Order: sequence, then structure tokens, then C-alpha cells
Amino acid sequence: MSDDPYTIQPGRTREPPTTLFGRLRYLGPGIIVSGSIVGSGEILLTAGLGAVAGFTLLWFVLFSCWIKSLVQAELARYVVTTGDTYLRTLNRMPGRTAARVEPLRWSQPWRWWRPKVEVAWPIWFGLLGFVPGLVTSGGIIGGAGQALGLLLDGVPFVPEVDGKAATGIAAILVMLLLWTGRYGRIERILVVMVMSFTFTTIVCAALMQTTEFQVNADDIVAGFQFDFPLEFLFLAVGMYGATGVASGEIAGYTYWCVEKGYPSFIGGDREDPRWVTRAKGWIRVVQVDVLVTLVILTFATLSFYFLGAGVLHSQGLEPARGETVAILANMFTLTLGDWSTMLFIFGAFFILFSTVLSGLGAGSRSFPDLLVTFGFFPRQNLATRLKWTRGYIIGMPILSFLLYMFIERPIAMVIVGATFGAFMLPIQAIVTLYMQRKRMDPRVQPKKWVTWCIVGVFLAMATLCAFYIYGIYLDNFG
Repeated sequence: MSDDPYTIQPGRTREPPTTLFGRLRYLGPGIIVSGSIVGSGEILLTAGLGAVAGFTLLWFVLFSCWIKSLVQAELARYVVTTGDTYLRTLNRMPGRTAARVEPLRWSQPWRWWRPKVEVAWPIWFGLLGFVPGLVTSGGIIGGAGQALGLLLDGVPFVPEVDGKAATGIAAILVMLLLWTGRYGRIERILVVMVMSFTFTTIVCAALMQTTEFQVNADDIVAGFQFDFPLEFLFLAVGMYGATGVASGEIAGYTYWCVEKGYPSFIGGDREDPRWVTRAKGWIRVVQVDVLVTLVILTFATLSFYFLGAGVLHSQGLEPARGETVAILANMFTLTLGDWSTMLFIFGAFFILFSTVLSGLGAGSRSFPDLLVTFGFFPRQNLATRLKWTRGYIIGMPILSFLLYMFIERPIAMVIVGATFGAFMLPIQAIVTLYMQRKRMDPRVQPKKWVTWCIVGVFLAMATLCAFYIYGIYLDNFG
């Protein structure tokens, strides 16, 4: 039985749906994660990679899309059946060191740091990613601000707003939308944002076949030669870290599953004769949710890559600095005509803004959990958890905005956090394997072949990280 009222709330058990249509009715966490997935990675990094590399890395784009979803589904299996949050899961790994913390006492700041809890090594590693993640958040909100500035520029009677001022407006909008902290509202907003622009981009990629930029068989064959030119290494690994279900989305997905209610629907009493049936039924709902997310992100990612490789690369256009969104707009204008400029800008704003909304929304759930892990307040104190959630919602958009004002290079900023996320992925695979073997109820563990697939995913992720380090070595000392 979980002792965390955030994850499992008593009296909410519910029998799982038994049909595909019934399972589809309970989807939702994947849509929220799609708001982050189909966003900065695709519109900035995937299209940007296509612009500089052409079709050469098509195989790597598909690899980036497909390799992580299994870890997403299996880590969620553990969370919904145990009642552990993502960070509590990481903290159950062996290899713990003392953290000197106790609840904040403004009147006695010297008492903040005292031996109180022990923290596992994956959490310490994840903390290293706070600053890179903040830089990435600044790049995404900056891209959304650029798009919003271009949008407002075409509205009659609206004063001219530059990209920096528009980024500030976008930051304020994020605060207002996330302030209530209500899952349902976030879900409905992101469904509209993600689906509308994803559909538009897929249509645009299809219509590209009627233009001079059409993709032919030679392009596809070139994309599956499995070449990996080292000059594209840093952008490619950044794209891998941000495209598809990145490490941040894998973590965030578990929190959205909790807020959707899956662990509460299963219940915490494992002696209940219906517990196993409920657990397996809701695991299937999670699996369908992940599969739907995978289908959405694959079509969206390929569409952006084809547009970047087919249109921008052929024209020698590379998105950079304050003109990033304006240059990316050529994917639409050179395909559909000049009339589509505002269509792309409108869509770019919504898809980047939805990434900010989804990413900061997930962060506002994990950050209070981090404070719980470090012992700043008890796990059972939901009121304090909510206060820190709202504090995060106010503080992080402001910090992200200030970073963008200082750097103002959206693609480079997104690469920073995405690259760190690429190194977090094999750790998440290891955590998933360990938890399923050591702490999960054997009655709901995955089949053996699933476990071996996760092992294969871990090896592939670790190999890519080693290749990246080797590339840095060659670049500096080779």
C-alpha cells in the first residue's frame, strides 16, 4: 500500500475498460506528453537537422522516434502499480549518499542543512541537468515568443512588438494557464494545440510532393545508408535527445498518469482479489496511450524532417538566432505559397507554446516531489506540495525568459538540455529494469521478451552516448 496520497487516493478504485474503444476513452497522459514531444524537438531540431544534413540521417530520425517508447511504457507500468512517483522510484536505486536538508526555517537559515535523508545516485545525476533544462526552456519559450511577435505584427491596431517583448508575453500566458494546476484543463488545451498543427504539418508534407521539392526514391534510399557524418554529431544527438519521448517526457508522463488517476483506479491493496485484474487492465490502457503517442510523434517528426530536408536544405537555408522561426516558415511558404506564412507562424506559436506548457506543467509536478525526496516537507503534505507547484509555475517562466534575453539562440539553447537528456535515457532504462525485477509485484511484471527488449534499448542508448563522447574527443584532440 502506497503511503503517498498524491499517487493513490483511497476509495477511487475503478474497473478497467475491456474494449479498445473503452480504453481510448481513458487516454490523456500521452496527449499531454505529445504537447511536449511534438514541439521544440521537431520544429526546431528535426527540421533544423534536415536543413543542414538533407536526407542523410532519415534512419537516425526514425531510430530517435521509436527507441524510447518502450522505456516510457514500462516505467509507467511500475509507477501505476506501486504508487511510487518518478523521483521516489529513482531514489529506490542502490547507491545512496547523505543529503543535508531539513524543512526551510527563514528565521534560522543555519539549520537548513543537517543530515536527514539519503539520496540515490540517479537523482544526483538528474540534478546536474537542472541548468541545461532551464536553458532549453528558455530556447523554447524564446521560439514561441518569436512566433507570437510575428503573429501580433500582422494584427491591425496592435502596437509593434519585438521578439523579446513577445517572449515576455508568452511567459505570462504560461503562468496564467498553469496557475490552476488542473489536469483536465491542460489536457484539453494541448489536445487542440497539438492535433491542429500536427495535422497541418502532415498535410503540408504531403502537398510538398506536388512541388519541385518532392521526395523521390533516391532520397529515401540515401536516408537509409546508415551514414553518420560527424559534422552533424552535436545537432543530431541534440535531436535524438529532444525528438520522440525524451527523458523529460518519460519522467513527466508518469506524473500525468498519476493525475489521470491510473494508480488510484488500480488501488493500493494488493490483497484485494480484484487487484491483479484491475492492474493488468489499466496497464493495457497505458500501453494504448503510449502507442497512440508513438503514432502521432512518428508522423509529425517525419513531416518536419521531410520539409526541412526537402525545402530548406535544397535552398541552403539554415535557421539561426532571432530569425529562426521566420526561416523555418519557408517550409510552408515555398511549398504552399506566400499565403501560408501566417499559417506556419500561427502553428509554430501553438506547437512551441504547447511544449512550454507541457514541459513546465510536468516540472511543476516533479519539483515539489524533489523537495519531498530531499526532506523539505512530508510526502503526505499535499497543501505544501500545491504551494511549491504554484511557485514553480511563477518562477520558471521568469527564469526561462531572462535566459532567452541573454542568449537569444533558440536552437542552440534547446540542444544544450536535449544533449543532457540523451545521457539520462540509458539511466532510465537501467532504473526500469531494476525496479521491475526487484520491487514490482511478480503478477504484473512484463513478459521476458519485453525485459530483453529493454536491455537492447539500454545498450543502444549507451552506445550512442559513448559515440558522442568519442566524437567530442576527436573534435578536440583527434
